[in-house]
Amino acid sequence: MKVILMRHGEAEYQTQPDSQRNLTELGQQQAAETAQYIVENYNPDVFVVSPYVRAQQTLQALIALKPDVPVKVHSDITPDDDAMQALHGLMDVEGECVVVVCHMPIVAKMAALLTAETPDPYQLAEARVFEAELIVADMGNEVERYVPRQHV
Repeated sequence: MKVILMRHGEAEYQTQPDSQRNLTELGQQQAAETAQYIVENYNPDVFVVSPYVRAQQTLQALIALKPDVPVKVHSDITPDDDAMQALHGLMDVEGECVVVVCHMPIVAKMAALLTAETPDPYQLAEARVFEAELIVADMGNEVERYVPRQHV
């Protein structure tokens, strides 16, 4: 199976609760660019997303291109959640290509757990593709990275 871990696009500065921060215009462009790359190169059959607004808005770029793909909201993939618990929560997600949209630092920690490597920070709207038999620690191999051309 393919597991694609994606970070949200650029968000507003923290002037409100973290869970309510919106994407900026640049963040929306970044999300759209990465979404285009994902759907052109992979065939997502399930989207998993954090309940936070900026992750939900990032997911909208994917939904615009793949409106029939089911969406699952996981409340345990927010920035300060435990990465191992988050990874365990994904074990029940079925699909051949699972796209997970969440945040730093948890996305880097989940990637590190999949590959048994040191966490490597994600760029805004970056997506990393892993091959794994199951979504569990030490079972994945990173096969590709995509960083949108539109940077801060």
